[in-house]
Amino acid sequence: MGIIVWLIVGGIVGWLASIIMRTDAQQGIILNVVVGIVGAFIGGLIFGRGNINDAGLTLGTFLVSLLGAVILLAIVNLVRRGTVR
Repeated sequence: MGIIVWLIVGGIVGWLASIIMRTDAQQGIILNVVVGIVGAFIGGLIFGRGNINDAGLTLGTFLVSLLGAVILLAIVNLVRRGTVR
């Protein structure tokens, strides 16, 4: 059951991050899920001291995941376009 929650929350987080970074028109649902899951991992490493799963799904972990996804998209934009946007 955990993987289904990861996919759903990852899709939502990736979608919200793409709206914040104005890349929503460029990526589909699969890329939104990937961005959300990888962003949650990055956010967990930076802000959660390496482990975001201990707290479960809370507002805090959701926001850490969203911030990680925004950081990921900013890095991708910096590499691809030369600007964070």
